[in-house]
Amino acid sequence: MSVLRAVVFDLDGVLVDSEPVWEEVRRGYVADHGGRWRPDTQDRLMGMSTKEWSRYLATELIGGMEPREVAEGVIGQMIRRYDEHLPLMPGAREVVRRLAEDGRPLGVSSSSPRTLIDHVLDEMGVRDLFRATLSTEEVARGKPAPDGYLTVAERLDVPAEECAAIEDSSNGLRSAHAAGMRVIAVPHPRYPPDEDALALASHVARDLNAITPRLLDQIADKPRP
Repeated sequence: MSVLRAVVFDLDGVLVDSEPVWEEVRRGYVADHGGRWRPDTQDRLMGMSTKEWSRYLATELIGGMEPREVAEGVIGQMIRRYDEHLPLMPGAREVVRRLAEDGRPLGVSSSSPRTLIDHVLDEMGVRDLFRATLSTEEVARGKPAPDGYLTVAERLDVPAEECAAIEDSSNGLRSAHAAGMRVIAVPHPRYPPDEDALALASHVARDLNAITPRLLDQIADKPRP
């Protein structure tokens, strides 16, 4: 009998409804610096590491700026927005506490920079419930590569095949699946994942309230897509 012994969360779009904030802040930053936002920009940015998206904004959308300058400006605005209001997804605190109380070690693998990961988990009051947290800026490749999820599994001391990942985006779903994890998709209504990425999920949940220890046990023995 297979067992899912650990759970790894994405952050943006899963625990915090940050994608609309990221889009608004980066759109505004590009416009303020004379750049042009493209129709496919938001889809391209989802799952990128800080190094990747700042380079894309600096070179592809704006021009004449250094990626580090872009990253510092955007991240600074994100922190200020979070200080004003942290837009948690419904059931975010509850699902973390529910799975932690069940005894499974928890991790985070996020494309957000380290400072925002720590800020969100502190504001949620759940940082001490996570055994391992990682920003994809700390590994060689961001999502859809599996590097982040594989590293978190290693830090949890649990094989990736015995971990469940909770994701919302196309690149996040691809990343967790490539790592060998069972993936639970919680699609964001405004930014739904591509159908081919959604097909990689072992289960599609309507919201975080649907994710329980019993659900993890139910999907453990299902064949991986």
